[in-house]
Amino acid sequence: MTETNKYWGIVPAAGVGKRMQADRPKQYLALNSYTVIEQTLTRLLEVELLTAVVVAISQEDPYWPELNISKNPRILTAAGGKERADSVLSALNSIADKAEDNDWVLVHDAARPCITQSDVEHLINELDDHPVGGILALASHDTLKSVNDELAITDTVDRSKIWRALTPQMFRYSALKHALQEAADKGWIMTDDASAMELQGQQPKIIAGRSDNLKITRPEDLALAQFYLEQQ
Repeated sequence: MTETNKYWGIVPAAGVGKRMQADRPKQYLALNSYTVIEQTLTRLLEVELLTAVVVAISQEDPYWPELNISKNPRILTAAGGKERADSVLSALNSIADKAEDNDWVLVHDAARPCITQSDVEHLINELDDHPVGGILALASHDTLKSVNDELAITDTVDRSKIWRALTPQMFRYSALKHALQEAADKGWIMTDDASAMELQGQQPKIIAGRSDNLKITRPEDLALAQFYLEQQ
């Protein structure tokens, strides 16, 4: 592991989570006596290599200041943006006076509270000498279908070449900031950080992650996340 490089966590948390049909953003829903985001950040803070975790929060967010974890000395905050990529870029810019170009940045979804310390450390160890970086991902075991606008099947996709993108996603500070800034300047919508790197002609590496690294998206996901946390 390179001693001179630092590792920064970034958690975009300015979304509203409309599909949850709840009275608050999904990151503030209750999960095992805490909120989803508290569970997520607690897991990340277990990784001692992370210098700090930058949380991108909406400026009108009334819930974040009420959480004890917001006072943790290893937690920094930045202004959230309209889209996920905007929040990540804002978080990157907020540590411009602290981070070096070759520092590693690990971007993790606020709604993935079941991430394990071992998976994060495995990602770091596997990518530490990689020229680009990469992401945790999960191989697809289902039969995959391509469809047209009428939802009629047009093709069966070779699942051996398909992986589901998870987080964290780990890239160099300067390279990721440049990629996201260029995407923003051109009006491209990035649903994850690897997409921005791919548009730079880079080929991020896949690191196999755990199947319980669930992203809470729908109401039924909360019960599943609770089950995973209890099993872990």
